[in-house]
Amino acid sequence: MSNTGDESNGRALTQEIEDARRMVLDEGRPDAVARQHKYGKYTARERIARLCDGDSFHEYGSLVEPLRDTGFNKDLVAPADGVITGSGMIDGRPVSLLSRDYTVLGGSTGKHGADKANRAVTQATEQGLPFVALQEGGGHRIQDGQDSRHFSAASPVFEFLARNSGWVPTAMAMLGQGFAGPTNWAALADFVVMVRGQATMGMAGPALVKAGLGQEIDKEALGGAALQTNRYGISDLAVDTEDEALAAVRRFLSYLPSNARQPLPIQENDDPITRAEEELLEIIPASPRKSYDVRRIIELISDQGSVFEKKPSYARNIVTSFARLNGRPVGFVANQARHLAGMLDVKACEKASQFIGLCDAFGLPLVMLIDVPGFAIGSEAEKAGLGRRSGRLMFEMGQASVPRVSIVLRKGYGGGYYAMGGGSAFDNNATFAWPTAEICAMSVEGSVDVAYRKDFEAAEDPAARRQEIIDIFKSQLGARRAAEAFGIDEVIDPRQTRRILCDTFDRSPPRRPNKHPNRVRAISPI
Repeated sequence: MSNTGDESNGRALTQEIEDARRMVLDEGRPDAVARQHKYGKYTARERIARLCDGDSFHEYGSLVEPLRDTGFNKDLVAPADGVITGSGMIDGRPVSLLSRDYTVLGGSTGKHGADKANRAVTQATEQGLPFVALQEGGGHRIQDGQDSRHFSAASPVFEFLARNSGWVPTAMAMLGQGFAGPTNWAALADFVVMVRGQATMGMAGPALVKAGLGQEIDKEALGGAALQTNRYGISDLAVDTEDEALAAVRRFLSYLPSNARQPLPIQENDDPITRAEEELLEIIPASPRKSYDVRRIIELISDQGSVFEKKPSYARNIVTSFARLNGRPVGFVANQARHLAGMLDVKACEKASQFIGLCDAFGLPLVMLIDVPGFAIGSEAEKAGLGRRSGRLMFEMGQASVPRVSIVLRKGYGGGYYAMGGGSAFDNNATFAWPTAEICAMSVEGSVDVAYRKDFEAAEDPAARRQEIIDIFKSQLGARRAAEAFGIDEVIDPRQTRRILCDTFDRSPPRRPNKHPNRVRAISPI
């Protein structure tokens, strides 16, 4: 016997909940949606819908309301407390998601919104899911934060984000103003993309800068996408539209497993590993003073259409790219001769170090393409702290346990050759050289001027004697001599590079044996 009254009561209560939920969704907030669209931006929920597969997103915390316990916030209206959280699918894999709602008090973070954000991060930790944050907002909400009762405990969010480092991939799309808190979040992310002319980052926005320092500066000059991507390197990529930013997040995640204990996402591939590109025989110029684009070499070696460069416009003297070899994700680290001759400076060392750590954390084999004249030298290099920051690159090379292959394309000079994994400097699975390689401790001209100055200055024709000594040394730098002394494993035909890399990684275990002592942790130089 049914109880019609109870059934109707349940129906009515359910309808009441649905009506309340509808009021916080886009359909219940047309004015807020119109304001966001007026500036050419998607709403927080539209962004999630465009990022996730179909209707796979499941929200939690939609009915959360803001804190209302003081005179300043007792009448506060903040649907979902300004942050949308939940889980969804990206390319068939589950992820934990957060999207800040700029239409709600400028996307500022209230107390309950912070609780929701923390839940999204810890859900990623506990379930081993990638974490994605779509950021547009202004850090702490003033109405909540200016009260020690709420602010004194602080939020554990940065501890939670730090726990996820190396455990699950973390991606951030900066889609609008992102000063203060969102910038701190971005600093702990594995991948950050910004929208040009729309997104900003920085420790404080223009209003606070003016109040604290008296400095007048607009948000673009303070922390626009061009600055943060090209000059400061906090952002990995700048794009023109939100759709491009969301596509970049999806592509970044496609190279990585859902967590560090999962196998690599190997894709089906119909690009033959035996594909041999004749262009590789001609790509290195005969003159060591002429440059070439190492990105072209990566494209020719990798599965067609699989290259995705990280930080392409920052520290352009080194290239860090994801790619695939026979469907397997790998990481390329390559000196770029077109910029500073591929020399290693502070920015290049930092860029390569972070990328090596990222690849090692998630099991991507590393390919080191070497054409390096050495480290930067001189007073500017010293002022920048290259002496210690170069140690970070060597530290990450020493920590990495994924399969690794180094290939000397042209110059392998000095300490830079060590830092890039040349020879047996680090525990490579294989070490190769192209016939165009030349390997030595330092530039020949400089070494002759230091060690043989008395010799050639005493000669009847000093210039001719100097050149004679230089020619003798240059005749001793080639790849064949390196192979004769077994300093490298083999000199390879450039056209066979793709096949050799695929074969090497196919027979290599996912990790090299752990040869580190039984310590608690290593200490990074910086």
